[in-house]
Parts: sequence; structure tokens; C-alpha cells
Amino acid sequence: MQGLLNTKEAAERLRLSPGTLEVWRCLGKGPRYIKIGRRVGYDANDLDLYVESCKIIPLEEQANLPRPR
Repeated sequence: MQGLLNTKEAAERLRLSPGTLEVWRCLGKGPRYIKIGRRVGYDANDLDLYVESCKIIPLEEQANLPRPR
């Protein structure tokens, strides 16, 4: 699992507690992760994508977006 972040490192990157990531895994939410045996790893790119997916577009900005047809 070389190149992957462990739970503690991923939590630090997201500024969360490791326990939060553990609970999220049990609930099936949060960033994607890789599990090999008992070991859990997080790809840094997946963490970045997760953060991006959490962005909320303010209503003011939404008004300027093209509407789907």
C-alpha cells in the first residue's frame, strides 16, 4: 500500500479526526478508500476529489449558471 495515506494521515489532510473517517467507512460515506486485508489506505487524489464534491455553490452563483434543458 505504498503511496497511500493511512487513516491518520488522511484525517490530518482533511482536518478531521481519524475516528470520523472510521465511522464514515462503517456508514458507507466519506472519501473512497482501499482495503487490503485489515489495512485501509486513501489515495490523495481521491481525497481531493471528495473535497471538491463537498463544495456548495452559493445561490448567487447558481443564478449565473446555464440551466439544463
